[in-house]
Amino acid sequence: MTVEGIRGSSDRSVLVLTSLAGGPKHGYALIKDIEAFAGVKLGPGTLYGCLAKLEQAGLVEALPAEDRRHPYRITASGLQAVRERLTESARIAELGLGRVAGAMS
Repeated sequence: MTVEGIRGSSDRSVLVLTSLAGGPKHGYALIKDIEAFAGVKLGPGTLYGCLAKLEQAGLVEALPAEDRRHPYRITASGLQAVRERLTESARIAELGLGRVAGAMS
């Protein structure tokens, strides 16, 4: 995944970046936060695979380990990428909801 690759990436990437936009988190905290705000439960393998791709793209970075926990934080590029993706999603949602409302009347 490249920085531009978030456009075509899965929703998992957007969920992880959205969670990290709220502050650095380790894996378990990411899983719990995403479940709380999105109702999606990511398994550890899925999460860490996603984090590896995001880290390779420069969208997140690993922080020094704390005991056995390995926290991550979003980078400036990651913030920009997720802002753009969420803005586009909001635009599409607004348009779609308007069309649904029109179809129901």
